[in-house]
Amino acid sequence: MNHLAATEHHSHKSLRELLATVDLPSVLDHACLDPLQSGSALQEQLEAARLLGCAGFCIPSGWVERVRSRLPSTGPPRLVAVVGFPTGAVPSSVKLAEAEWVAEAGADELDVVPDFAALVDGNTERVYEELAAIVQLGLPVKVITEAARLPTSLLEQLVEVAVDAGAQWLKTGTGYGPGVTPELVRLLVKLARKRAAVKASGGIHGLEQALRLLEAGARRLGLSRAPALLEAARRGEIGTLR
Repeated sequence: MNHLAATEHHSHKSLRELLATVDLPSVLDHACLDPLQSGSALQEQLEAARLLGCAGFCIPSGWVERVRSRLPSTGPPRLVAVVGFPTGAVPSSVKLAEAEWVAEAGADELDVVPDFAALVDGNTERVYEELAAIVQLGLPVKVITEAARLPTSLLEQLVEVAVDAGAQWLKTGTGYGPGVTPELVRLLVKLARKRAAVKASGGIHGLEQALRLLEAGARRLGLSRAPALLEAARRGEIGTLR
């Protein structure tokens, strides 16, 4: 059954129009961050991301060398490495060394968890210096904001620091906190003031939710079930992913 067509005349009237205006694979980062994932499972997920044309393949730093050797030198997906994941609570020198290592190993983009403890303590200079040093490596940096957990005042400070440090993206969360919402995306877009793009991640479980996040202003979506989302789009199924 085409559920998208079945609900089109109700509250989801604009979903078909939203789906028609976006090249969904080109805005998806397929996330494979489960530390218990086997090498064969990782290879399967990488192949799926490649065949589907996902924008990015997001993985832990320790897997970058292995995955880089199995990716074409050009074309999607871009290899996205998380840095300081998931807490950001490591010495700045260690976080910078991790970023340098994955850059040398062939990462195309970095999703960086900032020093939240320094932010909460009011030491925004330390947050800035750490992020600026990573940005200097020359790769696009997404700063993970944990926007669903931070008070608005601290989120505003983090956005300003991230933008000043040269980050090109703001990412809503690690996926270990509350899920992302369209309202949260709109808030980040507002705070960014067109100086950085927004990646929505964490708790994306269905096609309608994904489309609403894009409608709210997200330029990229990060989720662990990108292939299932694309299959739902093909079938026109707006509910929770199978």
